[in-house]
Amino acid sequence: MHGGGVVLPVNGGGGGGPGPGDAYSSEITFTVAMSCLMAASGGLIFGYDISITGGLTQMQSFLEAFFPDIIEKMNSASQDEYCIFNSQLLTTFVSSLYLAGMIACLVAGHITRRIGRRNSMLIGASLFLAGSILNCAAANIAMLVVGRVLLGVAVGFTNQSAPVYLAEIAPARWRGAFTSIFHFFLNVGIFVADLVNYRANTIEGWGWRLSLGVGIVPATVILLGAFFIPDSPNSLVLRGKVDAARDSLRRIRGGKNVEAELKDIVQAAEEDRRYESGAFRRIVRREYRPHLVMAVAIPVFFELTGMIVVTLFTPLLFYTVGFTSQKAILGSIITDVVSLASIAVAAAAVDRVGRRPLFMVGGGVLLACLVGMSWVFGAQLGADGGKAMPRRYAVAVVALVCVFTAGFGVSWGPLKWIVPSEIYPLEVRSAGQGMSEAISLLLTFAQTQSFLNMLCSFKYGTFAYNAGWVVIMTAFVFFFLPETKGVPIESLREVWARHWYWKRFVKPLPPAAPETASSATKVADGPV
Repeated sequence: MHGGGVVLPVNGGGGGGPGPGDAYSSEITFTVAMSCLMAASGGLIFGYDISITGGLTQMQSFLEAFFPDIIEKMNSASQDEYCIFNSQLLTTFVSSLYLAGMIACLVAGHITRRIGRRNSMLIGASLFLAGSILNCAAANIAMLVVGRVLLGVAVGFTNQSAPVYLAEIAPARWRGAFTSIFHFFLNVGIFVADLVNYRANTIEGWGWRLSLGVGIVPATVILLGAFFIPDSPNSLVLRGKVDAARDSLRRIRGGKNVEAELKDIVQAAEEDRRYESGAFRRIVRREYRPHLVMAVAIPVFFELTGMIVVTLFTPLLFYTVGFTSQKAILGSIITDVVSLASIAVAAAAVDRVGRRPLFMVGGGVLLACLVGMSWVFGAQLGADGGKAMPRRYAVAVVALVCVFTAGFGVSWGPLKWIVPSEIYPLEVRSAGQGMSEAISLLLTFAQTQSFLNMLCSFKYGTFAYNAGWVVIMTAFVFFFLPETKGVPIESLREVWARHWYWKRFVKPLPPAAPETASSATKVADGPV
């Protein structure tokens, strides 16, 4: 099959003899479970911070304090429904987080490589706490934006390090499920944010401070919890700490024999030492062509699914079709529940059916929903937004958004974190993940800055625009993304080397040289 590649089983299987990782432990230990939960919690605060703005931007107390001009639009009988929230200052408040996150991702990749995944997450947690405090205490728009910038820098560090950390410490057999926890926690954060907004929307005057202040709690928990998790063995070996990596691996794998896994990690680090140039300069070389393409394509396609509509602007979207402010937030809570359920399904299925089938199913669902929303908005609100949408069609919009959310939750939602975190060789892993997240955050910034203007200008055509991209991205995955389920993270080069197209760029690693006492000493003591 085009794009299918060859899946190398973890435990031999299929009568083909032992596979890569045959000697690895697949046991889920207490340390693995707790470390993964703590690392994935970075997604919780990220989800909270991106979703809290959706409710804030149509919350009466918040708009009265900072955006009184939008209050006037909401009370105007002649206002175009598509254009109520079209304010560049409002979108700057929302989008500043993503611009700061994009810049931070590029820096975080280098810093994470030098100080380790865990320490990078500690930096992110500290900045989350500082940004949440500043936003809660904001007295003007400038304080709001500065607080969002701090949160954006925190996102840059946690989004770059946490998914890679999860992929590196999880047993290969369950790597997809463990890495998807980050996206699950992200959606838990979104759900909690909508619940808080639902309550805060009923508090006159200072309800918006409650919405922004609750973020202090998870930020504090993550900051304290990150001190107690081990750094990943891959990161320790990359920094020349082989003995510490062995201890970390024993702790993670429950004291089982870890020498086979450690040997593969050391070999990957040896590949890294062959180069003098930095990881960002390496990833543009011919042998890393598929990794570079995926570092760009996956975040670009992720952003063009239309997820910005349902993740950041769901309450505004529901307000646009005629629901009250409180009911709009309630509708957003319903979609959050659907999202969490669909992500749980994805976590259970991703290591059984694989990544590619979920992409295919999700693509079909997203396409159908976007076409449906384009038709409903066009037929019922009209091209000028001057018509009131009948209630049954407004309910249909909610239903379409819920189905869209379910399709996204079993496909691009979790897979956007799983696939980039596992496909890069160790020597370019930080650069690839950093580049992928930087592109994603840059496009999120562009879309949050422009979506409300697009909705005002393109009307229902906005949804048709995203539908066209879903067709393209689904075809791309079918032809060019190989299946990676169950393959140890340091053995994925073989998958690319056997793919029908990418094999012209990627060659298999040569067999490891016999280990001698002198070479073992060199690995342990030399600068990795």
